[in-house]
Amino acid sequence: MTAVEQIFLECERGRADGDLIKRVSASDKEYHFQNWVQARIEACKLNYDEPGRNTYPDFRLVDHPEGYEVKGLEFPGREADYDSNSQVPTGKHNGREVFYVFGRYPKSVRDVDEYPVVDLVVCHGSFLNADHEYVHKNKSFRGFGSYGDILVRDRKMYVVPTPFALASGTSGLATLVLPASYKIQSDQLVHVGDLDRVEVDEVLVSYEFNMQTNEMVTHKEPNPNAGLVHRFRAYRSRGAGDSKNVTLNGSRR
Repeated sequence: MTAVEQIFLECERGRADGDLIKRVSASDKEYHFQNWVQARIEACKLNYDEPGRNTYPDFRLVDHPEGYEVKGLEFPGREADYDSNSQVPTGKHNGREVFYVFGRYPKSVRDVDEYPVVDLVVCHGSFLNADHEYVHKNKSFRGFGSYGDILVRDRKMYVVPTPFALASGTSGLATLVLPASYKIQSDQLVHVGDLDRVEVDEVLVSYEFNMQTNEMVTHKEPNPNAGLVHRFRAYRSRGAGDSKNVTLNGSRR
């Protein structure tokens, strides 16, 4: 099996067997689910570089050109999109294929330190964004304010739709979403849906922000890949909701 198949099947096993997320602290929600995913990668005996707060993706495999970015979501709660600080989602980064692991878990309850994974989606980063060329850079300039000595930082925040918003048929189950060109090796995985994402006619190339009116103006250009269809397939572990199809929701603009 490929590494992504191993990790997905181990995540589904852990979810189904009731391997619980353990609370790190009340204030640091980010690492609850990340630690759970880390335990699944270790169960697959896959070597990875130690994650850090500023590394991307979170887990970079050593023996496979793959990386895994982890996104935990409280449920019910904000689940339609997530904040991506200074990092646009992508399916390729520094020579690695990038996969995203989204997991939903119950809202925090006082004095409860363990809780289950409600459902999860492991998807290739190109399902979220097909562009592999854009490189984010934080920029700044000095000269703002009455004395002209205030620094303005342009540190962009990207708000990205989650697979739970992009596709239906994922609730309460574990789903793997891969480019249609991937050759699945495991007979434990069952094809449960085809998901086609189509590139838009125009792409955003720049924006302006007026500091007097607080208005933002965007500028677009024709997309050279307009209409290009990126085909993906959804899979499930055999016998674990494999009769429930996954379909793409309407366009989010």
